[in-house]
Formats: sequence, C-alpha cells, structure tokens
Amino acid sequence: MLMDHQQKKRIAIFGSTGSVGTQALEVIAANPELFSAEILTAQQNEELLIKQALKFLPDIVVIGDETKYQSVKQALAAQPIKVFAGEKALTEVAAMESYDVMMAAIVGFAGLMPTLTAIEKGKTIALANKETLVVAGDIVMRKAVENRSPIIPVDSEHSAIFQCLLGETRNRIEKIILTASGGPFLGKKPNFLVNVKRDHALQHPNWSMGAKISIDSATLMNKGLEMIEAKWLFNLLPHQIQVVIHAQSIIHSMVQFEDGSIKAQLGLPDMKLPIQYALGFPLRLPNNMPRYAFNKPDKLTFEEPDIKTFRNLQLAKESLARGGNAGCVLNAANEIAVYAFLKNRIGFLDMTDLIEKTIQKIPFVEQPTLEDYFESDGEARNFAASLIKL
Repeated sequence: MLMDHQQKKRIAIFGSTGSVGTQALEVIAANPELFSAEILTAQQNEELLIKQALKFLPDIVVIGDETKYQSVKQALAAQPIKVFAGEKALTEVAAMESYDVMMAAIVGFAGLMPTLTAIEKGKTIALANKETLVVAGDIVMRKAVENRSPIIPVDSEHSAIFQCLLGETRNRIEKIILTASGGPFLGKKPNFLVNVKRDHALQHPNWSMGAKISIDSATLMNKGLEMIEAKWLFNLLPHQIQVVIHAQSIIHSMVQFEDGSIKAQLGLPDMKLPIQYALGFPLRLPNNMPRYAFNKPDKLTFEEPDIKTFRNLQLAKESLARGGNAGCVLNAANEIAVYAFLKNRIGFLDMTDLIEKTIQKIPFVEQPTLEDYFESDGEARNFAASLIKL
C-alpha cells in the first residue's frame, strides 16, 4: 500500500533481459502500486526486450546492438515508447530525468559508463553490476559521495552486509565475512577440473544466475570480485575481508564488530529478495516467497576456501591488496577467459592461467584516472584474446 507522501518509484533497468533484470521486473509486476518500469535496456536479446516493453510500457527502451534497432522499433511502433540503439545511447539515457532508481544489471565492464552517468545525476543506484566497483571503485564511490547518489547493493552478499550495518553507523567494523557456496565443484581437485565442460560448470547447486556469473562462481572468481567490491562499498582494508565456504547458502554474509559480536543475514537463496530489498529500501515489502525452515537444511557448515585449487580467488586477493588498476586488469582478463570457456575455446583450468599471464603483462598504474581504466581494460582484453587467438 502506498503511503500518502509516496509516489511510485520510477525504475530504469539497465540489463532488463538478464537474470537480475527479469527478476527485477517480476518484483515490479508484483508491486504495481509502488514501482513503474520507465527504462528497459538490453544488448542482444531483442525478442525478450520487445516482450517486456509490450507488457510494462516503459517510456524508453534501448537495444545495445544497433543491427537490431529496426526490428525493435517496428515491433513497438504502435506504442508510445521511444526506442534508441547503441552503446552511446545507454549513457545518454542514463542521464535522463525520467527515472528515480537505476537497477544497474548490465554484466561486466559495459555497465561502468551508464552507472557513472546516473551517479553524476544523483540517482539512486541499485547495484547488481559488481564489475563497476572492481574496475573503478575509487572513482565511482567518490562521485557517489560528491553527487549524494545512494548506492544500494543487490549482490546477495553485499546486500546482507548492508542490512547488518543498518543502525551501526557509530560502530567500527572489525571484519566482514563473505560466504561462498563453493559452486558446483566444491571439494574437487585439479585432476577432476581439467576435464570440466561448459554445461557442467553452469550447473550451480543453489542459485539461478546468468552464464557469466555461474562460471565465475564455479572458479571462485565471483567471490574474489566481491571482495574488491566490498572494499569500496564499505570502505574497508583488505585484511578486514574474509571469505568462508558455506555450502548451504542460507547465511548470505556476516559483519564482525570490534567487540567480537557477529551479525548475519539469513534467508533462502533467491535473488529476488535482495532485488526487492534494494528497490523498496528503506521499506521491507511483504511477499509470498518461500521461507527458510530451520530443518531444511538442518545443518549450516563453514570451511576455508581451497585457494590452491581455485587460484582465481588468490589472484583476486592479490589484486585487492595491490590496488590501482589491478582490479580492472583482473576483471578484463576474466571476462575474456569466461567468454572463451563458454565458447569451448579453452579448458576450465586454462582460465586462471590466462588471467595470471595478463596480470603479469599489463603495466601497473598506482593512481589511475578514468582514461587509464579504459586503457588498461582495452590492453588487458587485447592481450588475453591474443593468447587464445580469439
């Protein structure tokens, strides 16, 4: 129910056809009195974008792939919907006044410029794109403070930390504990992983996610990227960020304070929960999602991650400690590695080797500008792609 002083929140979903984007639309559809979808964007999937636009009737849609502009334009010709295309259009639309909250759900480096543009306009950012902070966290967070642009994390782990910190502004964090499911290959060793194929790696035991994040979860790179994201979101030092394997994915993350007390946020593994929380913030909205019963599962377990086998997590920790453009290079090399693996061009363990070689090759920049980040990203991609002749 709307309170008198509240108007509908106008939501712009950047990446509306992906896993987070489609679930965000489900949340909007379930709460039509609270939210409207004003902007929808997609890179390639014009069929789903058209379907979404006809259902939600946004003000604007953007298709990133310019070759698909005509088919989207024609399909929506009878509707009062403005249609744009291309990478530049994403950034231009992000600067518009016609929305209040950006759901930043474009996967990878491509999400950086639209998100930065929205921040410069003082928009509220529901941040599902962790790469934006991995690549340029210092610039993004500085601009968020300057423009009073609230950033509400959507990743289940960072949402958990955000929720645990509410009401704790005067209390210093001793450390945060990011929980990791361990992915589909928990406990496996290199002699098993060397034969892993694409479809096997996409089978996550607990979460339903897009292809890129599913592979990142299987290699533990996802947790490494989350460590770097957490540093910027919560203003932490590398030694304050710990990862533990929690195979059941019921505890989404924890905060330990200076007195040794630990707060945790629990719930069933369902991305719709942190998505709804970010869109509804500061209100918790009722829903009909299943609840966690303490007998299913009846045991919650914790163990140290195996960083000898899953070396991506170690590479990410080193990038976190190094700072500068290291996270940007790590992310670019990882995007190429995952792309190549999904195309069956390289093996599961080859991804880590590719990332490591790229990190060693690309020059380190201690205090990068935005231009430096773009340059490092391009150089890292080109070098990584050259190693596998993409």
